Amino acid sequence: MEVVRTDADPSQTYCPEAGAAPGKPKADFRNYTEGTLLDRVYNTYLLMHTHQTVDFVRRKHAEYGACSHRRLSIMEALDLLDDLVDESDPDVDFPNSYHAYQTAEGIRKAHPDKDWFHLVGLLHDLGKILALSGEPQWAVVGDTFPVGCKVQKSVVFSDSTFHDNPDTFNPLYNTEYGMYQPHCGLENVLMSWGHDEYMYQVMRFNNFTLPLEAFYMIRFHSFYPWHTCGAYMHLCSPEDRRMLPWVQLFNKFDLYTKNEDLPDVTQLRSYYQSLVDKYCPGQLYW
Repeated sequence: MEVVRTDADPSQTYCPEAGAAPGKPKADFRNYTEGTLLDRVYNTYLLMHTHQTVDFVRRKHAEYGACSHRRLSIMEALDLLDDLVDESDPDVDFPNSYHAYQTAEGIRKAHPDKDWFHLVGLLHDLGKILALSGEPQWAVVGDTFPVGCKVQKSVVFSDSTFHDNPDTFNPLYNTEYGMYQPHCGLENVLMSWGHDEYMYQVMRFNNFTLPLEAFYMIRFHSFYPWHTCGAYMHLCSPEDRRMLPWVQLFNKFDLYTKNEDLPDVTQLRSYYQSLVDKYCPGQLYW
């Protein structure tokens, strides 16, 4: 994997209002206490938090780590998301492909000089094609968390959804560090299985020529307990801490660009195809 480094400090470049959903206060995003979609969201997390165990995650790494299931270009994968509505998302009820373009365009507006960052916005949820290949949504979407150690309180619905997860009662896994060592680094932590980790594996296997920051954004953009709540810092390495502001920067666009004003994809496709041709061209292994 070719790693390109960037030197800019993201805290000096973020435009906090770029792409924010018109008419919707930021405090109204990620509302897990009320809303028309709450039952659907809660049931998705209940299944996730029941079945995402160390053994399950290891099986999924073995199943998908070789990227041998299909061949698709980036744009073909993106088109598949026309048929996916994320059942864990309390903010939107439209196909995920539109969210990809909304995120990318929000980044493009605020950071016109960072084309690799625009592409990250388009790519970040492509791993959700797993849900169109037979995987249940609880094994694809939603916030991620480390398995193999004690669940932190900042995990969504942590107080009511883990009671049937066997790892919760396993003394090897239910302490603060569980099966890990202090500051072992997130690259050595087994995260709950989903689209983040899958897309990261696809990017590595196919040698995407994107910066290291892009790989962090893709791999950990759903790790809200870490990048938004500051949890699990006892597992982080200095490199994780250095990359955290970039993941936080990406999160602003991932979250606050969600709105019902859907983009005209036909007007945008040629630009993003040019970025795909630059950083991850051709038929890829998935």
